[in-house]
Amino acid sequence: MSRQESEALIALDALGPNGSYRSRNRTVVPDVTGRPVAELGLVPTLFVTRAMAALRRAQSLPAEERIAALSRAGRIFAEETIDGLGYEEYRLTVARVSGVPISVVREATAAIEDAAEQAGFAAYQAQPAGAVSDWRSDATLRGSAVWTRRGQVFAVHAAGNHPGPHSLWLEALALGYRVAVRPSRREPFTPHRLVTALRLAGFGDDQVMLLPTDHAGADEVLRGADLGLVYGGDEVVRKYAGSNILPQGPGRSKILVTADTDWREHLDTIVDSISHQGGVACINATTVLVEGDPGPLAEAIAERLETIPSLPPEDEKAVLAVQPLAAAQGIESFLLARAKGTKAWLGGDGVVGELGDGSAVLRPAVHQLDRPDADQAGIELPFPCVWVGPWTAEAGTAPLRDSLVVTVLSGDDALVDRLLDEPSISNVYRGDHPTYWIRPGVPHDSYLGEFLMRTKTVIRD
Repeated sequence: MSRQESEALIALDALGPNGSYRSRNRTVVPDVTGRPVAELGLVPTLFVTRAMAALRRAQSLPAEERIAALSRAGRIFAEETIDGLGYEEYRLTVARVSGVPISVVREATAAIEDAAEQAGFAAYQAQPAGAVSDWRSDATLRGSAVWTRRGQVFAVHAAGNHPGPHSLWLEALALGYRVAVRPSRREPFTPHRLVTALRLAGFGDDQVMLLPTDHAGADEVLRGADLGLVYGGDEVVRKYAGSNILPQGPGRSKILVTADTDWREHLDTIVDSISHQGGVACINATTVLVEGDPGPLAEAIAERLETIPSLPPEDEKAVLAVQPLAAAQGIESFLLARAKGTKAWLGGDGVVGELGDGSAVLRPAVHQLDRPDADQAGIELPFPCVWVGPWTAEAGTAPLRDSLVVTVLSGDDALVDRLLDEPSISNVYRGDHPTYWIRPGVPHDSYLGEFLMRTKTVIRD
């Protein structure tokens, strides 16, 4: 790359304890066609070590000040030009780089703005009813639980497939943690803009940081924190389960339709749960189980999904996510290999829709299973790919385990009870509610505050 070409790229520098830091080690961030868009500076491990130490030495803002600063940050994030990018230009850039449709980026970034505005409310929804948030409360004169942090420094290994997850870690700031974010190289624009907005709103450089780095530096980010949040696949979940790192893995969200419910009355919700936001999120439905013959439902889903057009991510009518062609072909090969033995209603010959510019749309796939516990029912892919299978009362809740969300379309109260009692199911939606339903103040995968906080008894004179 020539010097002139390099200077034309958006510069994304680390945001360390002494402000913006321009590292000599820089990596190019391309869009889905392979065209260079930005240069991301990667800081060395020693820089990370010193930055994490600075976070540990820092003092958090008082509660009222940090809640007010978060609210201001939401407005700055959405209204101001940051590092030369206006809000609409930023969102268009995210769409072109991540491949997520522009309409989805708008929805996700509006949710980040809303999450910043409501972080004080949402974070404290996890506080136990019997606890207070300040030991100075009159309740501690008689003895009371006080809700306190489990540490002081929180680290985030951010996801790059969707801007939405950046709304979650704002709650850690609301609760008084100092936060370090290691951005994804795939889409670093959202965390860079958000951390900058937080600093402009009143958080100190030593209270919230952006630390782009390599794998060794990424490990150092986690070592330097008390608690962490990491996004990834099953291997990430296995690696960090039960540790001081909270893994966020595949959602494997599901829909169950029992025989007392006519799926035709809920087809809009079923299809929308599969395809909403391009099917890239952990709260998209990846498996639909129906009591009875799954064929007619699979056929109806396929007929709906087949009509979605293949468009570039910046097109206002785009629905499906876009990947670089080679990446899309790799996903297609994986799907075709794993789908052997199923009945393909859609996508059986492939899911790659080339756009002619080096990128490709991942088109929907619908496969019918012959049993509810088929291996394929546990496969989650970053596009509208759904496995439709039979379910029986005898199968019970076992095929629905390990789900972030289960939408159950049934009049059976006892079944809902069993789903709620199943520890590996995080959320249960009964009735005509899509699997992607969420709002500030309700838990996504439990409240983040359940992980970040604990109660201590305090009694004083």
